[in-house]
Amino acid sequence: MELDAKIYVAGHRGMVGSAIVRALRAKGYGNLVFRTHAELDLRDQAATNAFFEKERPDYVFLAASKVGGIAANAEAPADFLYDNAMLEMNAIHAAWKNGCRKLLFLGSSCIYPKHAPQPMPESCLLTSALEPTNEGYALAKIAGLKYCAYLNRQHGADYVSVMPTNLYGPNDNYHPEHSHVLPALIRRFHEAKEAGAPAVTCWGDGSPLREFLYVDDLAELCLLVMEKYSGDDPINAGSGREITIKALSELVARIVGYEGRIEWDSSRPNGTPRKLLDISRSEALGWKPRTELEDGIRLAYRDFLENPMRTER
Repeated sequence: MELDAKIYVAGHRGMVGSAIVRALRAKGYGNLVFRTHAELDLRDQAATNAFFEKERPDYVFLAASKVGGIAANAEAPADFLYDNAMLEMNAIHAAWKNGCRKLLFLGSSCIYPKHAPQPMPESCLLTSALEPTNEGYALAKIAGLKYCAYLNRQHGADYVSVMPTNLYGPNDNYHPEHSHVLPALIRRFHEAKEAGAPAVTCWGDGSPLREFLYVDDLAELCLLVMEKYSGDDPINAGSGREITIKALSELVARIVGYEGRIEWDSSRPNGTPRKLLDISRSEALGWKPRTELEDGIRLAYRDFLENPMRTER
């Protein structure tokens, strides 16, 4: 990407989009285009087309998405499928119609089967059933990455997809019911510490294994993929390390300073038993995650304490 190229970051105020903006600015990119959701609803096809016709960005990072944890996905699968499918298709199609030279689509590791081989290679996509609790979101993300691949094959586009594992970091969503597991734990243990609660109850039995990636490490990979990779196959983005939810909960409690008991509600879903990504393809580009989990959680907790929106989301 040329330093003076016009770059549109969709979802620039979210966790992933804001990290991409930080990475772009750190490398000297200054011709950046943004729109808030209030200014541009990407689910609106006419408005999206008008935006791309006017701005005609050279490059697009499509980080806008409707996201949530197990509870949010289970409660509203139709919303997660519709909202994400609409905004993705509108943005990708409008970018292609208006001469976007390269687009990076951000998906999720939930696109892979529930019982995929571990670590999960990109080639296991669509080989067996998805995890039911986030199937709607996963189907939308699969459609987005496939549309990018089909535009490449049919029309000679240069659109690429990155599939990150569980992300965390600045500008995360700390909603008590609708956030992902790590920010949810940060908020839950913080509020329990403040209230002097003797115990905190967590979902499931604590046995699932999860992988976590600090969002600024993902942003570095996204810029690298834009610069060095072209192809139909997605690129996995993970840390290459996993931890049980039980161990993660204990680590978050220690960092937050909560000293009460941690109890488990096994009537609540665990979700996928294990999710570890094969990151050999991203490592082949010369990328490695730099942020250790404990260091990253400390940074995320500081962000939580400094984030005035955390109680309103």
